Amino acid sequence: MGTFTFLFNLREKRKMEYISVAKKPHAIIMPLPFQSHINAMLKLAKILHFRGFHITFVNTEFNHQKLLNSRGPDSLKGLPDFRLETIPDGLIPPSDINATQEMQALWPSITSNCLVPFRKLITKLNKASASGDPPVSCIVVDALLSVLLEVAEEFAIPGVLLWTMSASILMSDLYYQHITEKILFPLKDEINEHLRMPITLIPGMRDIRLKDLPSFFWDGNDTLINVAMEAVNRFNRASAIIITTFDALEREVLDAMKSLLPAICTIGPLQLLEQQIPNNQLRSLKSNLWKEDPDCLKWLDSRQQQSVLYVNFGSTTVMSSQQLIEFAWGLANSKHPFLWVIRPDLVIGEAAVLPAEFTEETADRGMISGWCPQEQVLSHSSTAGFLTHSGWNSTMDTICSGVPILSWPFFGDQTTNCRYSCVHWGIGMEIDKNVKRDEVEVTVRELMEGEKGKGMRRKAMEWKKSAEEATKPGGSSYVNLDKIIMEVLLLKKQV
Repeated sequence: MGTFTFLFNLREKRKMEYISVAKKPHAIIMPLPFQSHINAMLKLAKILHFRGFHITFVNTEFNHQKLLNSRGPDSLKGLPDFRLETIPDGLIPPSDINATQEMQALWPSITSNCLVPFRKLITKLNKASASGDPPVSCIVVDALLSVLLEVAEEFAIPGVLLWTMSASILMSDLYYQHITEKILFPLKDEINEHLRMPITLIPGMRDIRLKDLPSFFWDGNDTLINVAMEAVNRFNRASAIIITTFDALEREVLDAMKSLLPAICTIGPLQLLEQQIPNNQLRSLKSNLWKEDPDCLKWLDSRQQQSVLYVNFGSTTVMSSQQLIEFAWGLANSKHPFLWVIRPDLVIGEAAVLPAEFTEETADRGMISGWCPQEQVLSHSSTAGFLTHSGWNSTMDTICSGVPILSWPFFGDQTTNCRYSCVHWGIGMEIDKNVKRDEVEVTVRELMEGEKGKGMRRKAMEWKKSAEEATKPGGSSYVNLDKIIMEVLLLKKQV
């Protein structure tokens, strides 16, 4: 009997044993209320639903309304066993629905205020179980909302965390205190002199500098690093910690982490596991807070194969108007076709306005969009490269599509993702933070035409194949998904 056949039979046997003594397993699932975290958590929710779970997916009231505004009044209608609920985010006064919520205020607020409404929601769901819905049997929440593990303990059910960033970021966070004790962090206005300092204190992480660690470590943002460290310090209370990566991609750091967090489980890329779900009503349930432009795919259909550079700096990156103009003329001067996503709030404090000369110069080869279905864009045959902020979701989308990148990291984990993409995985080139049009032009040309670009494309295809192998039956992520279901989510917590 093969390994997969054995695991499949064991999973089905354990599942039947559970169902014979209880109702259908019911997972309540909540992301941190930011776009990339919602995307990852919704993918996991769909995967668990496909594996037989009743799902209650919890958004903040603000984001629920934002999704209705962007996707239409019927867009969030789930299935009888996939429900959507909301809790408040605690911000006073409430945010303007047309604005983007600021991380500096929202993250501490939701962390401080989610516990009571989340507990009340579970109590309400359990009372409703008398009418036929199963009681909540497990909790899966964003790792940065680990405060909610307290609720899992109160209800004596498994509490699982989803880490929506790389394993390297988690390892950096685990060693934050050690790093701060060993390294005298400079003042913010003196940081540039120290950014290239080698960091050799983190097991499993080679060839990194101070600037490659999460920016919260060294940019003086004490509020966010304190909230993050408070979350990480609760991780030992979790029944398991899912990391959205795959073993081959971060093997060294994962091996080093096992002695620190034995309950870690790599399940990724989530988008490849989600793609294995047959078409049903949930396939149309999406999580983009911005309205997608369907015309961008039609425009890509009209371009030659591997001819277009896709440009998107994510949902939270902002830049100055001068940086916008430098990127614009760099793209224009490269003479290559591009699809550029420009959010209304991309430029700090003002509208994102491109020079009329730029629009005229690139009319025959450029398209500007407000937001795109990124996974479809990256997997399109016309897409040849990705100019990105290097968020983890975007990095995973890139790897799944076999597309090389140009990286312009903005903050948070993006600096680390950039370093790994460019140095360890061989799929990217970095653009300096103080972006200049000449550098943009040169790097775009190198990516699209040069020998280095060809080498990056070969490496990107190798990583794509590796990701696909991890998520096939018998692959590491597929096996780990079975394991987390059988050994954690389907079992009653021992108290």
